[in-house]
Amino acid sequence: MSTGAVQITLHELCECVEIPEDVVLTAVEHDVIAPLPEAPAGQWVFDTVTVIWLRKAVHLRRDLDLDWVAIAMVIDLLREREALDRENQSLKERLQRLTDSA
Repeated sequence: MSTGAVQITLHELCECVEIPEDVVLTAVEHDVIAPLPEAPAGQWVFDTVTVIWLRKAVHLRRDLDLDWVAIAMVIDLLREREALDRENQSLKERLQRLTDSA
């Protein structure tokens, strides 16, 4: 899903994270990351947020020696936590506005 962020190619992603293409392919196979759906046929393009998640995945693999299935589960949980943190912050702001106007 594109959010208007800068897009990068597969080659650029590999350079940013300093990994070979086969690691990216494995990460895609395990749904750790996903290319943007609007990319031209045969050319994977990613948003720049993918760099952050792929770096986390690579660190989990290297530092904790996790397999890719476990990495996918951890990344899913981290994404869910991030979404809950954003929702919590939004609700706190709404509550603050309501209490300020009362």
